Amino acid sequence: MKKLFVAITFALGLHATAHAGFTEGANAYNANNYALALKEITPLAKAGNADAQHLLGLMYYMGRGVPQDYKQAFAWHQKAAVQGKADAQYVIGAMYYKGNAVPQDQKQAVYWFRKAAEQGHPEALYALALMYRYHVAGMPQDVVIAYMLWNLAAANGHANSANQRASVARVMSQEQVEEAQALSRSWKPGTPLPTQSKTGGN
Repeated sequence: MKKLFVAITFALGLHATAHAGFTEGANAYNANNYALALKEITPLAKAGNADAQHLLGLMYYMGRGVPQDYKQAFAWHQKAAVQGKADAQYVIGAMYYKGNAVPQDQKQAVYWFRKAAEQGHPEALYALALMYRYHVAGMPQDVVIAYMLWNLAAANGHANSANQRASVARVMSQEQVEEAQALSRSWKPGTPLPTQSKTGGN
């Protein structure tokens, strides 16, 4: 039942954010012109642009335009993550969860997934939900929180979250479903997510 390993996957598409000088690099990346992308974004990344740091990290992770280098991927993503870039926070969480270029550390994985999820990042919401549903990575089992997180992820366009929400709903009471829905309605991006529910813990 504990199928978390199938879900901690990278969202390696680029969600371009318009910044002066960054757009050209992002467009080049999306057009598979990695040499031009590298030329455009490297100075921006070195200057502290979080979007460019995230993109450069993806290029190192995937080996696009540069030799594949997970340590460089982690380093650039970490720079972006500490600046609050949700995509980078999610990747850092996944790398800690997998032990990819860094020692495996589930507490760090949860920390970074939560940081991204609290910005409404759909993949991070999905990953956290799995941890609550299946009691992994040191998380308490809580079907209400899992439902809530899948509900939010589905609302943000995550493809598999509606199916997971429907699956967990089958083992929940009406009271638990109602609490999960109420938590979903009351939560706002940029605010802390609840760490436990009233009715969903085992």
